[in-house]
Amino acid sequence: MTNTTKYIILLTILSLSASVWQQAGACTAVIIAGKATADGRPLMWKNRDTDHLDNSIRHFKGEKYSFIGLVNSESEGGEVWIGANTAGFAIMNTASYCLKNDDVPVSEMDREGLLMYRALEICATVEDFEHFLDTLPKPLGVEANFGCIDAFGGAVWYETGNFSYHKRDVNEKEEGYMVVTNYSISGPVDRWKGRERYLTASAIFRDMREHGTLSAIGPLGIIDSLSRSYRHELMGIDLVRDSSKFLSETNACVPDLDFIPRRSTSAAVAVHGVPEDGNPLETVMWAALGYPAVSVTVPVPVSEDDCVPEELSCFPESVRDSFCGLADFLSYEYVYYPGSGISNHSKYIGLRFVLGDTPWSTSTLACSRRAEAIIKEEFLPLYGKFCNGGIAGGTYIKKYRKISENFFRIYQDAFECYIHWKGPFVETF
Repeated sequence: MTNTTKYIILLTILSLSASVWQQAGACTAVIIAGKATADGRPLMWKNRDTDHLDNSIRHFKGEKYSFIGLVNSESEGGEVWIGANTAGFAIMNTASYCLKNDDVPVSEMDREGLLMYRALEICATVEDFEHFLDTLPKPLGVEANFGCIDAFGGAVWYETGNFSYHKRDVNEKEEGYMVVTNYSISGPVDRWKGRERYLTASAIFRDMREHGTLSAIGPLGIIDSLSRSYRHELMGIDLVRDSSKFLSETNACVPDLDFIPRRSTSAAVAVHGVPEDGNPLETVMWAALGYPAVSVTVPVPVSEDDCVPEELSCFPESVRDSFCGLADFLSYEYVYYPGSGISNHSKYIGLRFVLGDTPWSTSTLACSRRAEAIIKEEFLPLYGKFCNGGIAGGTYIKKYRKISENFFRIYQDAFECYIHWKGPFVETF
């Protein structure tokens, strides 16, 4: 690709950025049914975009089931944005912007987090969730796509408005997965949002399927391939794949427009479910808090008792010595433009450090992957013993608490070159 071509591409993106829809609640998500994975375990992934960038993982004791979930750090409870419970039921949402055709006031909307919290308290199956939707008082106060998996092979999206829902069963799809962004198939096409991210995510999964790698994909692979992707299918560019040319021929500055990760991304979370009729307590949530390119994904078991690492569960706000707090520091120092001298600084990101090495640092993507490899090596042998019956559930959680004490230090060590920068001062781009 020549400099001229890249210049035209960037000009095109810039021209779009002046008028294109920009919505903080612009999540990207997928459900992969167990029939499409080698081990029969379903997967769900959500790249959360929101105005609430300070996020935590918390454990809750519900009415019927205990559960863990992604929350706004200032939350005192009652809302969850993706979660999984001890019955093996998991739920997430993406905002939809094409379902509301009623006069329910804005003050009575945005109750998706409340609905998911309650569902995690009382639902064990996708059928339970349907009954829950059927029997709740209307209007529901929601306009969303709710994605659910369970321990009985269920894998379903529910396009849900104030008075009705449309069910989309992932098991009925030949490919066994379903990508969702910010529109619902049951809504009018002229109100669809997030189509660009849908095209990119779908292309990534299609490539996996064609190359035979989809069935073996795991939580880390999904987060790394999607939440750290700088591919833009509409523009025909992939800045990770073509990073050498991109870094050598540009100043590594790009408009923050319609990539899957954005400045509004607060977390990337994957829930690894269990095979049909499997042990629900083998469910694991893998969470990368903050901007994914400078964050580290951590496994958290679903359990009756709270075992969430302290550095993941900050309240009422994340401090620097926490996963979300450190990711926030790194993103503002090395990815986001600080604002001096640029009128539209909030519309750009710098990928020099994300994609490239310097004499004083390795790319942030390499740092994240290095830390995740170490954490995975710590966790999977323990997890395998539990799944194979080698240790009891209580021992599994006790030992998890012990090894997870090191997870944040592993994160810090991997990003030491950025936390204590030793090179000359340089602008982000």
